[in-house]
Parts: sequence; structure tokens; C-alpha cells
Amino acid sequence: MGKSKARIFRKGINNLLPKISRDDAIVLAVKNLENADISEAKHYITMFCLSAEELLEAGASYETVVAIKNIFT
Repeated sequence: MGKSKARIFRKGINNLLPKISRDDAIVLAVKNLENADISEAKHYITMFCLSAEELLEAGASYETVVAIKNIFT
């Protein structure tokens, strides 16, 4: 495959990946915690190195954050 075609394919693949900000990741993590989707919330927490304080300030319940405390350590 030529360089041009490879570059076009890579560009198309990169455009499919979502681009979210840290604030969006916090909101998504809190929503996933509320819906008991721990694995998806863990994905955002570890990817963006979110702290428990950030999740609590965004509206997560204290009990939920304490339940997943092993992710933060």
C-alpha cells in the first residue's frame, strides 16, 4: 500500500475515535456510576486520572465513591 493510501486510512480511523474533554469524562463517569456501570466508569476514571473529590463535586454519591475506592489508590 502506498504512503498516501495508508495516510488516508489512518486519518479515517482517527476521526472515528471520540474526542472528549476532562469535564465531559467526569460527567460521563458520574452518570455511569449512577447507572451501576462500574466498568465503563472505571474506564473514564483511569484514563483521565480522576480523583474522588472531582467525582463528588460533580454529583456522585459518597457511598458510590467509597465502594470503588480501590480504583483511586
